[in-house]
Amino acid sequence: MISFFKKKKIVPHIKLTGVIGNVGKFKQGIDFSGQEEIIKKAFSVKKAKVVAVTINSPGGSPVQSHLIYKFIREQAKKNKKKVIVFAEDVAASGGYLIACSGDEIFANSSSIIGSIGVIYSSFGFKDLIEKIGVQRRVYTAGKNKSTLDPFLEEKNEDIERLKNIQLELHKDFIDVVEESRGSKLKKDMDIELFSGEFWSGRKAKELGLIDGIGNADQILKEKFGEDIIIKKFEKSKGWLAKKLSSSLDNTEKVISALEERSIWQKYGF
Repeated sequence: MISFFKKKKIVPHIKLTGVIGNVGKFKQGIDFSGQEEIIKKAFSVKKAKVVAVTINSPGGSPVQSHLIYKFIREQAKKNKKKVIVFAEDVAASGGYLIACSGDEIFANSSSIIGSIGVIYSSFGFKDLIEKIGVQRRVYTAGKNKSTLDPFLEEKNEDIERLKNIQLELHKDFIDVVEESRGSKLKKDMDIELFSGEFWSGRKAKELGLIDGIGNADQILKEKFGEDIIIKKFEKSKGWLAKKLSSSLDNTEKVISALEERSIWQKYGF
């Protein structure tokens, strides 16, 4: 019986779900520090030749996305394992950046894929506070410390500075996609792949952003046989995190939920 199970093929399966970065008070999204040990453990399974990663994320922090992407690639190289990524509802923006850690990427035909771009959003309250007789008083050491303060008039030089930073971040994102997907990308089509647009899984396959259509169980069994053992690795919510979360008042919970929901809703979820 022992020898029978030893012959079985094992595929470690990492699951990454949620907004990337910290969202709301005591509400942890996907971040590098929270996933580092899980990723290490998955790649340390000696008998496994492949590690599967499922991503379901509308994006978030570009830094955390890149850290996770890079760490998966480092672990794959170090442990000499292939990586197969599966997109669920959404692998967009930073979620797609992480997906690029895969040697192959699969998705559902209705998955949302892409959004290769950088965004910054805010509000302007200058006219509002003037109407209610409130004065904004800001004192800084460093002339640019109040850049894009929502209660002050926008300055053209501040907007230009932000756009330059966004262009640098966008270039980093494009470099990752081009390195990962290479000649698979269909750049000859009349579509701008790096415009921030997103597509269905079926269209993403035509564009070369993914390799095929299918879910994790289906594809892994097709590749490695019906009797494979899929060993799941997923971050669980600890007792302390649950306790802190339950201690939040209703207002904080609503704000936290709205903050996360607004990121998902961009992609229709």
